[in-house]
Amino acid sequence: MTAAGSGLPVVLPGPGQEALAATLVQALPGVLGEATVRRFPDAESFVRVESPVAGRPVVIACSLDRPDDKLVPLMLLAQAAREAGASRVLLAAPYLCYMRQDIAFHPGETASAAHVARWLSAAVDGLATVDPHLHRIARLEDVYGVPCRHVRAAPAIADWIAREVARPLLVGPDEESGQWVRDVADRAGAPAIVLTKQRRGDRDVEGSVPDVARWAGHTPVLVDDIISTGRTLAETVAHLRRAGMAAPVCVAVHALFAPGAAEALREAGAARVVSGDTVAHPTNAIPLAQALAEGVRELLGA
Repeated sequence: MTAAGSGLPVVLPGPGQEALAATLVQALPGVLGEATVRRFPDAESFVRVESPVAGRPVVIACSLDRPDDKLVPLMLLAQAAREAGASRVLLAAPYLCYMRQDIAFHPGETASAAHVARWLSAAVDGLATVDPHLHRIARLEDVYGVPCRHVRAAPAIADWIAREVARPLLVGPDEESGQWVRDVADRAGAPAIVLTKQRRGDRDVEGSVPDVARWAGHTPVLVDDIISTGRTLAETVAHLRRAGMAAPVCVAVHALFAPGAAEALREAGAARVVSGDTVAHPTNAIPLAQALAEGVRELLGA
């Protein structure tokens, strides 16, 4: 394949990431490159960069959900691009893996976030991602040794809510979600409430009851960064329904969704479940390629 547009970055798809690469090419803009990524019969990874990249920046498009099958070919692909003469190798990872494992809770465990960050920092020259899970790690640069761009999904989520939900009421399921939920609410021009939890024992947790009369006629919108098992959101949905509120809409940035999670939310009483498109899933409704591309453009211009 001959890559046209010598002034544009070459976007290479990571393993199984052809759709993401094509979307990112349009958003940057860039040139869609070609790479072969496959397994040998013994299950080891083989990669080959098929497009000319000498003297040009390369952007590898690879969302890192279900990461263990992606990390080795991704790092080999980055090295192959470098050896083929790429001027820089950047990673555009809409979802960034292992950020939730940011501390060793028990003896014998390890803080995986820092280790994976070192591996990826050794492979690429910069990273752009959407709303990584930052809890005990304040900034990506605290664990990554390369320039990072953390782009936010809040503007796109707020636009979707303002457009798609009649009289939305943003609801934070707990105090930890308050700042995030209020930010989206402010952008959407909608009110927000944050529920509180009172823990009476290991298995006895009671949530606060919203002022149903005050919010009659509003549609509750629960927003979270990640839906994995969906258990916390399902409990909040059921809590709001028992309190007499309308069926909530659930919105997530990253649709990890363990098997049965989306169904559990609907069974709990959710009217609709939607997500950003950082991880391919049937609930995807909020495009975030433009936000990700802005982060990549900043890295390219740095």
